[in-house]
Amino acid sequence: MEIDFNEYQLRCELHGHQDDVRGICVCGNDAIATSSRDRTIRFWSLDSSDKRKLACSKILLGHSSFVGPLVWISPNQEFSEGGIVSGGMDTIVLVWDLKTGEKVHTLKGHQLQVTAIALDDNGDIISSSVDSTLRRWRNGQSVETWEAHKAPVQAVIKLPSGEIVTGSSDTTLKLWRGKTCLHTFAGHADTVRGLAAMSGLGILSASHDGSLRLWAVSGEVLMEMVGHTAIVYSVDSHASGLIVSGSEDRFAKIWKDGVCVQSIEHPGCVWDAKFLENGDIVTACSDGTVRIWTVHQDTVADQLELDLYTSQLSQYKASRKRVGGLKLEELPGLDSLKIPGTSDGQTKIVREGDNGVAYAWNMPEQKWDKIGEVVDGPEESSRPFHDGAQYDYVFDVDIGDGMPTRKLPYNRSDNPYDVADKWLLKESLPLSFREQIVQFILQNTGQKDITFDASFRDPYTGSNAYIPGQSSQVSGISAKPTFKHIPKKGMLVFDAAQFDGILKKITEFNNALLSDQETQNLSLTEPDVSRLGSIVKTLKDTSYYHSSKFADSDIALLLNLLQSWPLGMIFPVIDILRMIVLHPDGATKLHKHFEAKNDILLELIKKVTVHPSIPANLLTSIRTITNLFKNSCYFNWLQKHCSEILDAFSSCSSSSNKNLQLSYSTLILNYTVLLIESKDQEGQSQVLSAALEIVENENVEGDSKFRALVAIGSLMLEGLVKKIALDFDVLNVAKAAKGSKEAKIAEVGSDIELLAKQS
Repeated sequence: MEIDFNEYQLRCELHGHQDDVRGICVCGNDAIATSSRDRTIRFWSLDSSDKRKLACSKILLGHSSFVGPLVWISPNQEFSEGGIVSGGMDTIVLVWDLKTGEKVHTLKGHQLQVTAIALDDNGDIISSSVDSTLRRWRNGQSVETWEAHKAPVQAVIKLPSGEIVTGSSDTTLKLWRGKTCLHTFAGHADTVRGLAAMSGLGILSASHDGSLRLWAVSGEVLMEMVGHTAIVYSVDSHASGLIVSGSEDRFAKIWKDGVCVQSIEHPGCVWDAKFLENGDIVTACSDGTVRIWTVHQDTVADQLELDLYTSQLSQYKASRKRVGGLKLEELPGLDSLKIPGTSDGQTKIVREGDNGVAYAWNMPEQKWDKIGEVVDGPEESSRPFHDGAQYDYVFDVDIGDGMPTRKLPYNRSDNPYDVADKWLLKESLPLSFREQIVQFILQNTGQKDITFDASFRDPYTGSNAYIPGQSSQVSGISAKPTFKHIPKKGMLVFDAAQFDGILKKITEFNNALLSDQETQNLSLTEPDVSRLGSIVKTLKDTSYYHSSKFADSDIALLLNLLQSWPLGMIFPVIDILRMIVLHPDGATKLHKHFEAKNDILLELIKKVTVHPSIPANLLTSIRTITNLFKNSCYFNWLQKHCSEILDAFSSCSSSSNKNLQLSYSTLILNYTVLLIESKDQEGQSQVLSAALEIVENENVEGDSKFRALVAIGSLMLEGLVKKIALDFDVLNVAKAAKGSKEAKIAEVGSDIELLAKQS
């Protein structure tokens, strides 16, 4: 139906999600489903008591990490009340029956986050992923998979004509018939994040480059819409010809004939925006609230609700506004002007309403004189401060020799040689360091071709400045960026063991086997018990690790126990194996054994992770695998089986057992170091996904979250997956970490945020 454009107003707010609302799907005429970072899907239907509002009638629980794309299955023979298909950060696609609220299919196959879902004309499910593939699912099974792009696939839709369109981090769109690419659409300057079909015209795309485009199916650009000031995450169209887009800039924008006709401000990022059939708009916001906007006067929210939303927006903006480098809400009020100044001309900034106003102390007249309003950017600035001034960069410089770290502030408009000269004088450091400081500045700011100015003279000695190219004394000074916790270097291991307790438990289990006639043949002989004691004695004496040896029969005994003893009894044996791999000779002998025979370590992992798993088996085995990183002879094996190992132990990230959480995040951190060194981009992507899943889980304890964040930051800084991390919305992860009460988590959050904002 044709809709004459009128201003959209708030119709209602839907509360219930506990974190960012990420996705929306329209379910028929009067219902919607929403997904969230809180790992839930909520189904909302018309509130019988108030036609303006929707009420949550079902909560669907099944994903282990945040949920993103959603698709509606219209009522059919299988789903009498319709169904939902959902995809998540956990790499899984779930199919839900809305009549029961239960999942009917769990679709596993993607290696990384599921980014988008569509249904084709035959009812097949098409899913896209950060693993760069599309998968076709039919009756709960994967029937087809193909690499759709050479980079993460971020969006997929079905056109009315039946073809599939994909959008990718490679900046292109592709048109597909089956597995055949009919056309590649190039034009965006950054990731294509959202897609929508526009009836009778073509394909809409939303991009990280801040623009929207309308394409003809032939590939021609019919229209470009520019107006957002940040990443555009979503786009949708209505039969009336209107277009809506959602962006990180906090606005849902409505477009008509290529022109933005309205911008609806939100108190947070707008992740998704969809039209209802009647022309109303649903938006999903990072504040955890779903909002519906309408042009129909009979369904507009009452004045109290409208005023409350206006107040909410005002409070949000005030909380982010900065004045003179300080948050507006942190400025003192007018009452602070009752306190006299201490010197003539002393300035003070106070909060007056939504603004910061500067005053100067007039000593002769003993009063504060108003100077005027202080204007800063409306959003929180990412530029760091030093000594009360704001700079493009503030670097940490480590002088060494136990001296404290010095701060080096720098603006891109500065001459780096001037900055180096003045800073060295200020810090009373030798001018021979000058070129090293300059090169560090140039390297870490991406600047080149700086013209050298040799006119500097030391004002105290009159000597010339150091000239690049001339010989100089090699110095031990080292300068580093302001990253406090990244990149991670070296491997972490679990090297503490209660050997007496381990032997006691093995003895206890052995006695239990002896007491049962059916299991007597599995028990240890006296020589075996003695051999175990000898193994433990060797492991205890760490001062002789360089020279002590194990017999092949020692390793064979442990491996035999792992294969023959009941599953509930093997964890103390695995614990001995955990320490064996830290012993140089033990690690080498074990490696020879599993090279010669079947892959006993992989068999062990499969054995202990079978559901329902035994926590003690999980803990000792994941720590054993983590300790393998200590010895380079296992590196190839660890890299080869990275995907299998991470998948097998993935349940540890959501376990309530803090030791399991920490062990898994340590495994992730060790993999980070290994895969950065080996330049394995695919492996790095898998580790990044696993680390993000850890930090997304609000129940993960601090040390585990910290190690996962260090892994993310290290992969971004020195790995090959920074762009993928940005596509994973890592900036929001960093901002959440910065708000932590735990100092080290807040610090590594700052590291990641700084890294994410660097070009």
